[in-house]
Amino acid sequence: MTQERADLQSHLARLPLIAILRGVRPDEVVAIGEALVDAGFAIIEVPLNSPDALESIQRLSIAFGVDVLLGAGTVMTPSQARDVAAAGGRLVVMPHADAAVICATQAEGLVCIPGIATPTEGFSALAHGADGLKLFPAELITPTVLRAFRAVFPADTMFFPVGGITPLSMTDYVAAGAAGFGLGSALYRRGDNAAQVSISAKAFVTAWSALTGPDGVLPTPASRDATSPPRSS
Repeated sequence: MTQERADLQSHLARLPLIAILRGVRPDEVVAIGEALVDAGFAIIEVPLNSPDALESIQRLSIAFGVDVLLGAGTVMTPSQARDVAAAGGRLVVMPHADAAVICATQAEGLVCIPGIATPTEGFSALAHGADGLKLFPAELITPTVLRAFRAVFPADTMFFPVGGITPLSMTDYVAAGAAGFGLGSALYRRGDNAAQVSISAKAFVTAWSALTGPDGVLPTPASRDATSPPRSS
């Protein structure tokens, strides 16, 4: 296991929900980050199409250090991956599966979660060093599709549905084998303050806790399959 994958898994073990702060400003990002961390979040991304995104990442890195896995979303080029590393980020999330960006991210020692919508994209991303796969947009990649993906991908592949995820929509994806989720506008919208984010974050944490077993751990994929209704032949 690579150090990057181990870093990702250690933060997922605390809470496998990735906070996406699209549109956040540097002057408000630390307060919003504190609201997320207080609710239990351990992974935060600032999409690069946010105002002064690298400044926000740098401020979050100073505020939280290695306790929170911080980085950028909407990373489109190898140079942007290098910029994220220079700002103190340790996570790169992509909307696509560009091999050059994945390789640049790995070269910087950052966790890389590229976006995929087909098995071809997913297997290529893994071959180039992806640590997990972002299913994007989740409105297109349904739980039924995820279950089909899991039947052919390596058993340890981590899938993260992103796009339109709400506290109520997580259940079916978890049953299909999702390792976690990227949370966008249902968690944070441009202009939301820390108090508003706190309320949304706690709702997601409550919903996630309801999906875990009594020990706070999700059932394994094998046990999920064992309890799933048999398919008709």
